[in-house]
Amino acid sequence: MLTRKRQYKEVANLLQGVLNVLEHFKKYFGIPQISELADRVKTIQNELGTQVLTDFEEALSIRGVKPPAGPNSLLSEACQVVCVLDSKVREDLIKWFVNLQLEEYVQLFSDTQEVGWLDKIDRRYSWLKRALVKFEEDFKETFPLEWHVEEKICEEFCHITKNDLGKTMSSRTSDIDVKLLLFAIQRTTTFEGFLAKRFAGSLYETNQESREAEKNKIAAAKESRFLGLISRCFEPHLHVYIQSQDKNLSELLERFVTDFKSLGIPQVEGDGSNVILPSAGELFVFYKKCLVQCSQLSTGPPLLSLASTFQKYLKDYATRVLSANMPKTVTQSGGLASILKDNEIKFSKEDQTLACCILCTADYCLETTQQLEEKLKEKIDVELSEKIDLVNEQDVFHSVISNSIQLLVQDTENACDAPLIAMVKVHWQSIEAVGDQSAYVTAIATHLQNIVPVIREYLTSVRKYFTQFCVKFANSFIPKFISQIYKCKPISTVGAEQLLLDTHSLKTILVDLPLLLSNVQRKIPAR
Repeated sequence: MLTRKRQYKEVANLLQGVLNVLEHFKKYFGIPQISELADRVKTIQNELGTQVLTDFEEALSIRGVKPPAGPNSLLSEACQVVCVLDSKVREDLIKWFVNLQLEEYVQLFSDTQEVGWLDKIDRRYSWLKRALVKFEEDFKETFPLEWHVEEKICEEFCHITKNDLGKTMSSRTSDIDVKLLLFAIQRTTTFEGFLAKRFAGSLYETNQESREAEKNKIAAAKESRFLGLISRCFEPHLHVYIQSQDKNLSELLERFVTDFKSLGIPQVEGDGSNVILPSAGELFVFYKKCLVQCSQLSTGPPLLSLASTFQKYLKDYATRVLSANMPKTVTQSGGLASILKDNEIKFSKEDQTLACCILCTADYCLETTQQLEEKLKEKIDVELSEKIDLVNEQDVFHSVISNSIQLLVQDTENACDAPLIAMVKVHWQSIEAVGDQSAYVTAIATHLQNIVPVIREYLTSVRKYFTQFCVKFANSFIPKFISQIYKCKPISTVGAEQLLLDTHSLKTILVDLPLLLSNVQRKIPAR
């Protein structure tokens, strides 16, 4: 009788009471009268479910009509009845209501409409924000909070939007450029963030075991279901973004190559850390920006593609900017001068400092490439992290460092060649008295005093490579010097004594090589 009169508040209370009583009679359902009563309750429940759905349809299906005088008390009381009915009634009602709320959106923004394209993506999100304001005004009091109706409208909106955008992008692939794609992604992720914030900590469960629900609660606290709900549809098109970054990097590298000559070599200041070529810092700043941006868009295969692009330009940088600008020694360039030892072409001070700058830059790149590899592994999906491997690129920078040291050693050796030739020309059998060190030793010492402090100053920030330079030079100079001694025939006893004094002077110079003309006294590495 109450159902017919639509006195839903009383219906809800009575029905709950009847169901509670019925629970106690479950074991007596074999008795015909009890069974009949249970069937009558079931019939009442079914009729109520149908009636409530009909009431909602009649009240709301005339589009644009508000529930009379703000919140509709009949509908909100009807919802109290639905709470007592089978959960399927509630699900059907919410599904119907959500579809009704989004009916206009589906028509306005379908993938065939011009307003459905990426450049007008803002309009989609503005539409939902307006719809939420309207929902607040008209239905805030209608539905119980624990039904999460507003959240379900937003979730369905996201599903529809994701499918629409996916379809429209597939049909208009050639119209997607990187600017448009990034604009759409940025607007979408901002919108997802807005929804995540709005429904933070809210969680509804759909037929889940309580333990599963608990697990989901913890997961949801960490990350909202709205993040990525729409923006995942952009992932298949991220190759446009990767290609664009490839093009940007190609242009950047061209600029580095062109600028190298005009910008000159950095001058040492302070701790010597400024001798790294600015282009290296610029390259890695660009990489960092790309990595942050791409990992916000996707941590799957697109990020792996970006890593490959990074690898390509690291090698390019090592080859075209560092190796290509190394100063050339005579033996590298060949020609007549390599035959005429006396005319051996030496590095200018600029050449020496250039080799040092390239070495320091390669070391910076090596270190930063290792960090880049770690960062990529950290950001990418776990199952793809093993595919990130920048060892080859690190090897390329290692080899630039080795070449730089070798060139500096070679040049320092070349500077000692003329004095060593002069040593052989001395008439050792005619020497009558042992004096100070010979002129050729003074010449070698002068050359080393001109070259070594410059190299040390430029390698302040990478001292281990300066030590390597000293060790390698000593290792190559000593055999050369010994072979020159054998050419000094004939030698008198006094001549041998003079050579012994010269040798002792050279040994002192070599032992002190790392601190030659240095104001700072520090322990020289044992090796």
